[in-house]
Amino acid sequence: VHVVESGGGLVQAGGSLRLSCIASGLPFSLYAMGWFRQSAGKEREFVAVINRSGGITHYGDFAKGRFTISRDNTKNTMYLQLNTLNAEDTALYYCAIDSKSITMGSDYYQPERYSYWGQGTQVTVSS
Repeated sequence: VHVVESGGGLVQAGGSLRLSCIASGLPFSLYAMGWFRQSAGKEREFVAVINRSGGITHYGDFAKGRFTISRDNTKNTMYLQLNTLNAEDTALYYCAIDSKSITMGSDYYQPERYSYWGQGTQVTVSS
């Protein structure tokens, strides 16, 4: 299984970015997928999750109203639209795949739920 994130970069506060995650080596459309982030000195933090069809999503409190998760199963790709960014959003953003079940687990916000991870894409927001 290969998971690759892209789309990170340096952006000014108030700006936007769109992150992408491409996965291969497994039946992409069967599994829920999530985004996490980790900044220096902090634990990995849940950002958002999307179920296999894209019809169910959940967000961390800080992400609600600013971030949007989506997926295109025809392209084996998941996205995270980041809007109204601020300095606190600076982090390494990871894509993760929950291959433990074809239904979204109730512990979707826990990193331990996810089987496969990418290397991350860095988002840096300048104030």
